Amino acid sequence: MGLLDRAIAGSVTVIPRPVVKRVSSRYIAGEDLESALATIRRLNEAGCVATVDVLGETSDDKGEASAKLKDYKQVLEGLDEHNLTSGISVKLTGLGLLFNEELCRANLEEIVAHAAEKKRFVRVDMEDSPHTSATLGMVHDLHGRYGNVGAVIQAYMRRSIEDVDRLVEAGISVRLCKGIYDEPREIAYKDFDTVRQNYIFLLEEMLKGGLYVGIATHDEFLIWHALRLVHQLEVPDDRYEFQMLLGVDEELRNILVGAGHKVRVYVPFGEEWYEYSTRRLQENPKIARYVAEDVIRSVVKTVKR
Repeated sequence: MGLLDRAIAGSVTVIPRPVVKRVSSRYIAGEDLESALATIRRLNEAGCVATVDVLGETSDDKGEASAKLKDYKQVLEGLDEHNLTSGISVKLTGLGLLFNEELCRANLEEIVAHAAEKKRFVRVDMEDSPHTSATLGMVHDLHGRYGNVGAVIQAYMRRSIEDVDRLVEAGISVRLCKGIYDEPREIAYKDFDTVRQNYIFLLEEMLKGGLYVGIATHDEFLIWHALRLVHQLEVPDDRYEFQMLLGVDEELRNILVGAGHKVRVYVPFGEEWYEYSTRRLQENPKIARYVAEDVIRSVVKTVKR
């Protein structure tokens, strides 16, 4: 990332809200469930499957956590009603993890049980490091009793190989990503190439261990290595999939679908679109630069009038 890109990414929070909303429409399915379902239908028609996320990471009290629980149950009902091919992704801080771990566990179990009845899969998202152990603990517990729940592993975390070993032993499906949170160096790799190498290492361990793996990346270097490993290890088609964000590198997504690989698209929706959008823009400096250029063009047009 160049200095200009870093500067632009760091200034995302001062970009006018209407501009952020206009650009973020490619990353977010909308503010309501109907919009998300319509997006998933289009993805299914294009040969992709999906996973749905209700935006909003943190609940501060029991009422907010209960509302999030209700939201996810409505998503599951909507997927069934429209016969769509999709699972759901949940964040435990939205279900009460920050203030009551047992309440969070109960809420997650209710979602997982409801999804199991409908033969839907639940991916429990990984958040920042203070929540890693609790998150994986709940996944292990519920997988043992329901089976339709999986974990997320972040390749930049130094502990990930030990976590992967335990997940392989338990036979729990994993979504493997690089990681996005700003973690201290003592617990996370900071070097770009080291994170890439660890991603490849962890992926190979999981594929050799027989896990179903969601290969979550837009990095074509990592996708090449994933395809290499799938070929060398003779991994069957029903033991892996590629996972991508809505609106990101659709050309690469179409290439993978066209080559016959299963591709799952992460579909976020909800009223908390601004917080999600600014975070994604900060993560993707190229898009942040596009937004900045759009702002400049708007200012120039205003001045010329």
